[in-house]
This record gives sequence, C-alpha cells and structure tokens, in this order.
Amino acid sequence: MNAILTVANKEFHDGLRNRWVMSISLIFALLATGLAYFGAAASGQAGFTNLSTTLVSLASLAVFVIPLIALMLAYDGVVGEDESGTLLLLMTYPLSRWQLLLGKMMGHWMIMAFSTIIGFGLSAIIMGSFSENTSWSELLIPYTFFITFAILLGWIFIAIATMISASVAEKSKAAGLALIVWFIFVFMFDLSLLGLLVGTEGNVNAELFPYLLLLNPTDVFRLIIISFFAEQQLTGLMAVAQHAQFSTLSLILSMLAWFIAPVLGAIALFNKRKL
Repeated sequence: MNAILTVANKEFHDGLRNRWVMSISLIFALLATGLAYFGAAASGQAGFTNLSTTLVSLASLAVFVIPLIALMLAYDGVVGEDESGTLLLLMTYPLSRWQLLLGKMMGHWMIMAFSTIIGFGLSAIIMGSFSENTSWSELLIPYTFFITFAILLGWIFIAIATMISASVAEKSKAAGLALIVWFIFVFMFDLSLLGLLVGTEGNVNAELFPYLLLLNPTDVFRLIIISFFAEQQLTGLMAVAQHAQFSTLSLILSMLAWFIAPVLGAIALFNKRKL
C-alpha cells in the first residue's frame, strides 16, 4: 500500500506543477457559475434560480466536460512514460505492475477529486452568497450529492483513459482513441438510441429499451442526479428512462460497476504489456 501511495503522491504533485489542478478547478468554477446564473436566460430571467433546475443543468454540462478532461488528464499515463523511457526506470523500484498502475490512477483520481470539489464547491459558495431563493442548508446536501457523483464520473473516464494508455504503443494513438471514446459516450451513443426510436417509430421493447442507457456511464450519472429531484420534468431519452423507474441504488451500483470494470481492464492490459 505504501508503494501505491508513493506513486499516487508523485502523480498528484506532478499535476500541481503542470497546473492541471488549477486549470480544471477554474474551468469547473467558471462553467458551473455561469450556467447557474444564466441558465434561465432563455425564459427571460437571469440570476440564481431553482436549485433542482440548476443541478440538473450542471449534470448535462458535466457529461460533456468531465469525461473530456479526465481522458486528457490520463491518456498518456502509461504510454507517455514508455515513450520517454521512464517506465522501465519506474519498474526497477520494488513494486509490482499493478501497484504502479493503481498508484498512477489514484494520483489522477486525486487531481480530479480535488479539482471538482474546488471548482463546483466555489460555484456553490457563490450561489449561496448571492441567491435570494436558496439558503446554505438547502445547498449543502444536493451539491454534495452532485459533486460526489461528478467525481466518480471523472474517475470512470480516468480508468478508461488508463486502459487505453496501457493498450497502445504511441501517445498520439492514445490521444486519438481517447477523443473517439469521448465522442462515442457523449454524442454517438444517445444519438444512436434516438435514431433507433425514430427508425422504428417507437416500436421497440418498452421494458428493455431504458436498460440500454445503463451501457453509458454518462447517462447513468445524469439519471442518478435526476433521481435526486423526482419532481424534475424530463425530456428525450431521460423521459424514456423515467418510465423504467430505476431505483437510485441500482443506478449507483451500475456506476460503481462502470468504475471497477475499466480499472480491472487497465491492470490486465498493463500486466500483458511488453516493456
């Protein structure tokens, strides 16, 4: 365990030196605060309005931004070290392959968690300070819930990025695959399901179809956040999923499965990698 924490600590401090933590925190804070303030502009209003609407809107923002940042943070975690020649040096230390990889992932998880807490936490502080409709006590639990699962979403895509990094021999290829993964999960998956609905004119298995959303961690994340606000009106695929009445526990377990699977996959791929 000490070996894993040592590697994690190195990765985290590398992130501090490379300004990753500061950059990610600033991006999250600016986007979250801007969306919270201007989210109701389409209805002719500006300012901090309904909390549930704000957090559901932030969830939609998070599924675009968090996976991209997580993938870019970790896509070169293995292949970058290999290309620079430091991977062999790291393997000379008294630690196993899985300890090295888990330590690198843990360091990236720390960067993502710290940045998410600072970024979204700052937006919560700003909202609590300037909102006339929302008190501090009303903000605490919903924002804590949101930030917790936003962190987990980032961890999932860090694990996916590490799996990509452990499976390729060139950093450029890893970057390309990371962008493809982001495009598939954020855009193509939901568009494909909508295309299926349109192409079949809605004649799909109404009981099976909502479960297809569980194959995408970004959709699971949105469903978890939406389930926290049962009164929220849904549209599109989220409305279809609402009819399935997923329990919050089942959604959380699905997200944990999405976290564990790529971690194990990354370790398996790294153990087979030729150094």
